[in-house]
Amino acid sequence: MADLENCVRITRAAAKKRAVETIGVAPEQSKKKRVVLGELPNLSNVLVSMNQTVGTETQKPKAKTTKVKKALVQVKKTTAEVKDGVCDEKRQEIDADFEDPQLCGPFAADIYEYLHEMEVNPKWRPLPDYLEKVQTDVSANMRGVLVDWLLEVAEEYKLISDTLYLTVSYVDRFLSLNAIKRQKLQLLGVSSMLIASKYEEINPPNVEDFCYITDNTYTKEEVVKMEADTLKALKFELGSPTIKTFLRRFTRVAQEDFKASSLQLEFLGYYLAELSLLDYECVKFLPSLVAASVMFLARFMIQPKIHPWSSALQQQTGYKSSDLKECVHIIHDLYLNRRGGSLQAVREKYTQHKFKNVAVIPCSPEIPFCYFENVWGTKI
Repeated sequence: MADLENCVRITRAAAKKRAVETIGVAPEQSKKKRVVLGELPNLSNVLVSMNQTVGTETQKPKAKTTKVKKALVQVKKTTAEVKDGVCDEKRQEIDADFEDPQLCGPFAADIYEYLHEMEVNPKWRPLPDYLEKVQTDVSANMRGVLVDWLLEVAEEYKLISDTLYLTVSYVDRFLSLNAIKRQKLQLLGVSSMLIASKYEEINPPNVEDFCYITDNTYTKEEVVKMEADTLKALKFELGSPTIKTFLRRFTRVAQEDFKASSLQLEFLGYYLAELSLLDYECVKFLPSLVAASVMFLARFMIQPKIHPWSSALQQQTGYKSSDLKECVHIIHDLYLNRRGGSLQAVREKYTQHKFKNVAVIPCSPEIPFCYFENVWGTKI
């Protein structure tokens, strides 16, 4: 780890003028930190634009006509009857929010079925043991430091969380195919974030920004070449589903029978999901399983006396509570600092008031064994 931290020079100089000229950020928002991998555990937290905060409540537009809404409900009802042989009222309630077109209510079930098929496809999956089978100069700890730093970069440039999840996915998939030296690990990280930014962002940072954030450790030509190498390795398959893809839906399902603050549950879910990115042991799990485990643990933390799983969650996620046991324990250990304790970027981010201080919610050191049995709603 010491070699990784010494591979590049360290600086924390501000860059107001640079930020304004390159990405047009207002002066009061343009403080940029030029950092390298070895600096990450000591970086101070930075503000996130509330316009980018996932989970910010927006006012839903009203349905135009009752006739249209009834027609759409009928479409969903017919689809459910054909597919399952019976109209599942609970699933209709979850998917029937036609007032928000982005939820794609009539087609949500089919969309997520397709996403489940995508996530198990080998061309979108990293090897679960690539550090042992492919890499000779990169360790799990180095990967954790890289991801922690990438989260800092995403915060600096106000990137949406989908960009971060895709970036980590690209890094893991590339490392599953190509052995690299530790000195190139940060280069792979910024190049992957450059690709993810172009895929997700409306106004992505440019190449010079990513060179600058590393204190110009890498030249523009090096970043562009690594970008090309990464795209070739991934065969331009860039739209793979991530933890965040499934977490959106699972959070909605989890809130249906939950009395606690929906925002608290939502932010806690985002925090636990980003914590899971830090740990190499989570690479072997499907994104949907990690998202389901996140919801299991978030509900347990907020209401520890109530069984955190439910029949609706099992139906919508496709997982029994027993399927989540290993992943839940890993994320639980991450939350309690039993794992990855030196990686603090995501922890500092979610101690902010605007995220309901979810990083400091008290949590039981043990999860009752009975919660991994399918007895919904049982009190202990």
